Amino acid sequence: MIRLIFCDMDGTLLDADGNLPPMFEDVMARVLARGAVFCPASGRQYSALLRQMGTHINDFLFVAENGTFVARHDQELFSSEMAATDIRRVLEAGRSIPGAYPVLCGKRLAYVEPLWEPYLENMRQYFTQCRIVEDLDTVAAEEEIIKLAFCDAEHGEAGTRLFPALDKLNGPVQVVLSSNYWIDVMNPGVNKGAAVRRLQAMLGVRPEECAAFGDYLNDAEMIRAVGYGYAMGNALPALKEIAPYEAPPNTEYGVMRVLEDLLAKGLIGNEGGSIA
Repeated sequence: MIRLIFCDMDGTLLDADGNLPPMFEDVMARVLARGAVFCPASGRQYSALLRQMGTHINDFLFVAENGTFVARHDQELFSSEMAATDIRRVLEAGRSIPGAYPVLCGKRLAYVEPLWEPYLENMRQYFTQCRIVEDLDTVAAEEEIIKLAFCDAEHGEAGTRLFPALDKLNGPVQVVLSSNYWIDVMNPGVNKGAAVRRLQAMLGVRPEECAAFGDYLNDAEMIRAVGYGYAMGNALPALKEIAPYEAPPNTEYGVMRVLEDLLAKGLIGNEGGSIA
């Protein structure tokens, strides 16, 4: 029986316009009634996840910022704070890359410099709680930062324009290509899959009692950490090679269609009652 369902957002659960599937609430009601827990697992900010799913703040388990911040009942379960020296070093490297727009990610608030102003409207779908500051280095010295993000806001070609230069930092920090627009930098060993495994241990849930859905390479570790791993029909070919199962594309509400099928087969539920 599947007790935990981990699901990426962009390109996976959300449609091409960034909206939840029209049958989402109906399917979630049936999942929750069976005693299972749905877990949005995204590179998005925790506050951004709540903007879309805040009515389920006491139902869902939230894996935000690519696994660097995990919460339930609006309480932090665990997080991974970066050292100020690493943050400054990454910022310095990022500023040398033309077209790299940096974001410092706190647990509930993101920080950007004024150069972001032309793109703030689009950026707020990922970071709903955002503050413009004059100097990110000062913020790095004073606030708890769990991740740095760099956006190729002008071209949407982060994999070729930003990643090669930032990837050279791998070692003391971890550099991850999260989408065509975003590069995430965090502590080594932190990812969605590591968060999933830690939650499995905390909650006493086995990998074979978990499902996961994703479309991009930052979902690979999460797919490997569960028994029912689904790559979306629109997923990168490399992720499809990893995932044992494939779901229809996000534009066809693939996550919902798979969950409906699993519910119909009686494979979703928690015979011992709701997960504590």
